[in-house]
Amino acid sequence: MAAEFSSIESVLDDKQAGKLVHIRGWVHRKRDQKELIFLVIRDSTDLIQAVIKKDSKAWKDAEKITIESSCELSGKIKKEERAPTGYELQVDDLKIIGLAERFPITKDLSEEFLRDVRHLWLRSRKLTQVLRVRSEVFRAIHDFYHKEGFTEYQSPIFTTQACEGGSTLFEVKGFDRKVYLSQSWQLHAEAGIFALEKIYTVAPMFRAEKSRTTRHLAEAWLAESEAAWLDFDGLLKQEEELIIYVVQHVLKTCKKEFKELSRDTKDLESLKAPFARLKYADALKKLGKKWGYDLTDKDERELVAQLGKPIFLTHFPRDMKAFYMKPDPKEPKTVLGADLLAPGIGEISGGSERIVDEKELQKSLKIFKLKEEDYGWYMDLRKFGSVPHSGMGLGIERLVMWLTGMPHIMDVVSFPRTLYRLSP
Repeated sequence: MAAEFSSIESVLDDKQAGKLVHIRGWVHRKRDQKELIFLVIRDSTDLIQAVIKKDSKAWKDAEKITIESSCELSGKIKKEERAPTGYELQVDDLKIIGLAERFPITKDLSEEFLRDVRHLWLRSRKLTQVLRVRSEVFRAIHDFYHKEGFTEYQSPIFTTQACEGGSTLFEVKGFDRKVYLSQSWQLHAEAGIFALEKIYTVAPMFRAEKSRTTRHLAEAWLAESEAAWLDFDGLLKQEEELIIYVVQHVLKTCKKEFKELSRDTKDLESLKAPFARLKYADALKKLGKKWGYDLTDKDERELVAQLGKPIFLTHFPRDMKAFYMKPDPKEPKTVLGADLLAPGIGEISGGSERIVDEKELQKSLKIFKLKEEDYGWYMDLRKFGSVPHSGMGLGIERLVMWLTGMPHIMDVVSFPRTLYRLSP
């Protein structure tokens, strides 16, 4: 009869003490002594210290086994406070499944080298915990929108129009006309609200930005939403509710991950609505800058630090934002758009109320030097039963950076893609 294997997490329990268990995983650490061999075994759930005595039948294989070898082990659980997770496995039997060659990752290696061997560095405890938090973020986003009555809706990845500016488009070969990878679902999403009213998606976006910062990727994931009958204030309220829902979810489900990442979560625990609101003009006064100044990552982080909580930065100059953003009727040189700035990160999302009037949209296309014939179908949405509507896009990697405290956006994705890193 084949052994029934348990996850490591499930055997780290006082109720398991003295019981015979069967586990399987990979050798995370190895330490040899004259009469004992200590192995730290990991699986996807946790770590456990395994002890092999010299007189055990497992000794010969324990001598041979190497770091990152896969194996199956049987033995009794013992409570041991000195062990990494408080318990150890007293091994009776050890079976090597895949004997690993000398593992290339050791201490004090450069970040660039670790990115070169990302296919192996994924096994690190840090990335394991971050990717677990990331998974819960995705889950919480889906849960929130379903709870709020949104329909999940997909837009095409291939597109012929720029959504966020032509300079950052990735052109795709193989077509008889210019086709690009999507920067955002938004233009096609606006068509969807006339049928489904409240829609959302979680999907990749592609932007050929030449930025070499700690928060830019060429391929990233966005949580985007669009809703009919939603005005600017309603949009910001909805976004607050989404962020707070995600934060509360990960605080509940990722306690172990935050502990292993040494993430002090007091700031997340105290998060509440409403977030601060700051107009672009007022931000310039705080920074000592003039109208038209394009805020940097550093500026955004400084503003958040001054106010001590997330900030909706609003009312940017019209020509600084996207062509579809609605001008504020009270301040026509600005738009009803907002970037959400998070502590330590800066911008993590952007959204706006959209232009509804056909003539106003035509004017906007001219301001941004866009050809009206390229946006014919988009213009049609203003001709056939247009309604007030708003939407936003949330950068999931930047959100995960904030939640986990990771210093670089490459630390929160399995295989980062930038203009300078396309492998492994």
